[in-house]
Amino acid sequence: MTNPPARRTVLGTGAAAALLVGCSKYGDGDGSSEVSASPAESGAAGTELARTSDIPVGGGKIFKDRKIVVTQPTKGEFKAFSAICTHQGCTVSTVADGTIDCPCHGSKYRITDASVVKGPATAPLPAERITVEKNSIRLE
Repeated sequence: MTNPPARRTVLGTGAAAALLVGCSKYGDGDGSSEVSASPAESGAAGTELARTSDIPVGGGKIFKDRKIVVTQPTKGEFKAFSAICTHQGCTVSTVADGTIDCPCHGSKYRITDASVVKGPATAPLPAERITVEKNSIRLE
């Protein structure tokens, strides 16, 4: 006569399989996850996002973890925009040649005001609020 497997063995195996399936879907390999809190929710409001020296004149820097892009169109002028493309929600990937570029479908936005230079996006990137004090750029 064969004894059926103990209940805890069956449940343990099923739970392990469920955990593996859940983990295989987490993130997209770029260190980000689908769930994120706004700076206010995470208690990060007013915390330093970057140093002014981190943002090149005529360019910008993308902060994927915060989903924000900060640009410096002219020396000493800093702008911040959402890093989420208004076309289909991809995160922009580069700032080059005066534009913020989305890798998914080729949309490009001006670093000066985030207006659309090239579609398929039709709406600009929403502005984000930052303050620049001394050499520090802070997210409001």
